[in-house]
Amino acid sequence: MRIEQAVREQLPEIMEIYSKARSFMAENGNPSQWGGGYPSRELLEGDLERGQLYVCLEEEQLAAVFVFFVGEEPNYREIRDGQWKNDRIYGTLHRIASSGICRGAATFCVRWCQEQCRLRGADMRGDTHEDNLPMQRVLEKNGFQRCGTIFVEDGSPRIAYQYCTGE
Repeated sequence: MRIEQAVREQLPEIMEIYSKARSFMAENGNPSQWGGGYPSRELLEGDLERGQLYVCLEEEQLAAVFVFFVGEEPNYREIRDGQWKNDRIYGTLHRIASSGICRGAATFCVRWCQEQCRLRGADMRGDTHEDNLPMQRVLEKNGFQRCGTIFVEDGSPRIAYQYCTGE
C-alpha cells in the first residue's frame, strides 16, 4: 500500500467510498455520524484544494481516503470532560474511510499520518463518534489515548484522541 495526495479525477470514486462507509456505519450501529450525505463533494473539493485529501492505494485501486493536515483544528480549541496531553503542534486525521478491498488500510493510513507528524516534531489528534467502535479500536491499537470530548460544527460530541510522538 502507498499514500498519495488525491487528485480531482478520483473524486467520483472517493464519493463512492464515503457512500459505502455511510452504509457500513448505519448497518453497524452508527447511523448518525455521517448522516445527510456527509462529507459533501464541496467539502472534499475544499480539502483537495488545500492539499489535505489523501488516498491509500493498493496497487492502483483506492483502498482508503482521508484528510490529514498539520496545524490547528478549530474544533479542538475547546475540550470538555478532560484535556489534551499537551499544547504541542499536532497533525489532525479526519474522515477516514476504507473501500473494503483490503484489510488493514485504516491502520496503514493512521501509521502514515503518525510518521508525518514524527518527521515534523508534532503530535497527532483525531476524534470519532461514540458509536464508531471500529475507529475507536483503530486509534487505540495505534497508541492514541482518549482525552475528553470535542464538538464538531453541528454541535454534536466526539471522543477526542491524542497520540504523542515522544519527541
